[in-house]
Amino acid sequence: MRRKPDSGAERTPERGPVGGSSRGRGAGRWAAGLTAAAAVAFALVGPGVTPASAASGCPGHQVRSVGFATGQLRVYRSGQYVCAVTLAKAPGARRQMSVVLQARGARPVSDSGRFTRLAGPVKVRAANRCVQAVGAISGRKGVSGWFLC
Repeated sequence: MRRKPDSGAERTPERGPVGGSSRGRGAGRWAAGLTAAAAVAFALVGPGVTPASAASGCPGHQVRSVGFATGQLRVYRSGQYVCAVTLAKAPGARRQMSVVLQARGARPVSDSGRFTRLAGPVKVRAANRCVQAVGAISGRKGVSGWFLC
């Protein structure tokens, strides 16, 4: 059975601002105020000021950073785990990127492919073990060497 096109005469009333519930007049003002507050907070803090782990996707604190011609390898530690990412110096076009992380005596864990900004994160359990990380972008690479021994 086909429906008639809507003539506009019998339209349903518009729903409120949040999930279809009508919460009254104050809800719209509250949401607008919250958006304005977020914009002010962003302006005060600045676009590049975020925790390092938020930018990389790795939890914990940064323990090693290796810069190379096309990017940077960053290694983070959180408890018994170590995490690594490779970040491009100039994000943009897709290019071959990879990150490899290995705990001594264990198999390496890697992520590689054609990415625009970062490869990884990769994570290994490294309780009382040395780790080594390698990051590469477009044929250039950075190697951390064995550390956390």
